[in-house]
Amino acid sequence: MTQATRVIPMPTPGRQRRGVLAPVLGLIALGFCGLVVLGLVVSSVGVTGVVVGALCALVPVGPVVATFLWIDRWEPEPPRTLLIAFLWGACFAALSALLINSSASMVVDQVLGRDQADFFGAVAVAPVVEEAVKGAFLVGMLIFRRREFDGVVDGVVYAGLVAAGFAFTENILYLGRAFTEDAAVGQVGSVLAVLVLRGVLSPFAHPLFTAMTGIGAAIAARSRSAGGRIGAVAIGYVVAVALHSLWNTSASVLDGGLFLVVYGFVMVPLFVALVIVVVWQRRREQRIVASQLPGFAAAGWIVPSEVPLLSSLAGRQGWRAAVRRRSGRRVAKAVAEYQAAVTELAFLRDRMARGTVGPLGPMWHNEAVEAVRQARARAVGHPEALTVAIRHHRPPGWTPPPPGPPPPPPRSQQAAAPPYHPGYPPRPSYPPPPPPPPQGPWRR
Repeated sequence: MTQATRVIPMPTPGRQRRGVLAPVLGLIALGFCGLVVLGLVVSSVGVTGVVVGALCALVPVGPVVATFLWIDRWEPEPPRTLLIAFLWGACFAALSALLINSSASMVVDQVLGRDQADFFGAVAVAPVVEEAVKGAFLVGMLIFRRREFDGVVDGVVYAGLVAAGFAFTENILYLGRAFTEDAAVGQVGSVLAVLVLRGVLSPFAHPLFTAMTGIGAAIAARSRSAGGRIGAVAIGYVVAVALHSLWNTSASVLDGGLFLVVYGFVMVPLFVALVIVVVWQRRREQRIVASQLPGFAAAGWIVPSEVPLLSSLAGRQGWRAAVRRRSGRRVAKAVAEYQAAVTELAFLRDRMARGTVGPLGPMWHNEAVEAVRQARARAVGHPEALTVAIRHHRPPGWTPPPPGPPPPPPRSQQAAAPPYHPGYPPRPSYPPPPPPPPQGPWRR
């Protein structure tokens, strides 16, 4: 079947219902898993231990989640999806790991004895199981929501939030146990020690491990071959398991004497390397957006005078801040949604040019173009939103954008309404999506 004759599935009421029903059912399932986890933890450390553990676990989880949301600024991912990622880690992944690890420990205990079972479980079982259940979310995103993967930054953000949720539940358990032990002897040393170790020295440990799988999933999303996608995810998972196992081993041998060596000479350099990769990928995202914007202006999707403001985070932030001061948060939110829609379209066209989107690319492209037009129409409804910031950051040769279109006429008069506001340049036809490469997934 050629590209010209391929039938593109279009949105239908059935797909819309499934699009709403599936997340609701998913949240219900995650909530059920969370209740089961809560019951298991309460039975282990008691209600007071859970309360103290949860309060202490909030110390690291806030900055960790805030860091990943800060990273995800060029193209903010859907808040609902980010929330589900966190709940997946905190509820489903935590419950699955707890049940599987406990079952495996009982089996190993019968074969090797308690001491060997604890060591084997920490070094061999826990890393394999925990990275698998955390990475399952990324694989699911790759299969069912591949459109959300625009690059390595997205993979790191999703992996980081899943791991942050998992670490939050795990910290409640560890801190609750430490509180129970301290309460038995009238001390608080164990709680402080666990809080310093897990909340101060290593809050990014789990995110660092799972980020390897996230990077593999992001690379897979840009691969044009099934083997390449499977290989990228598999390699990322193996690296995540290896790092996790090394971390647990360092805390289990030589009475923890190896921990500082692994921490200082392996984990810290890897964390720094991950930061460098994220910064590099964010700059790459900026170059992608900047390279697409002139074409958007030529197509009439945006106004040429907006190109400098949309080309950098500083320009976007200054734009929103000026609008917020002059017109309030609601108008600033409309501008932010417009900026996000432009970024989404830029990333999609770049992926289409590389041939890594697939047969749904043309439909996604039309949807993204329409999203840009609608977002801009909402922002143009407040003329200051598209002029005030540019006046404060006036690029060379700047001319004010045209005013927004008037409110739509009543339905009975829509036939006589002008098809396009005269303040805008003539509306050109949509340029076609970038042609796929000869060997891409378009070929049949």
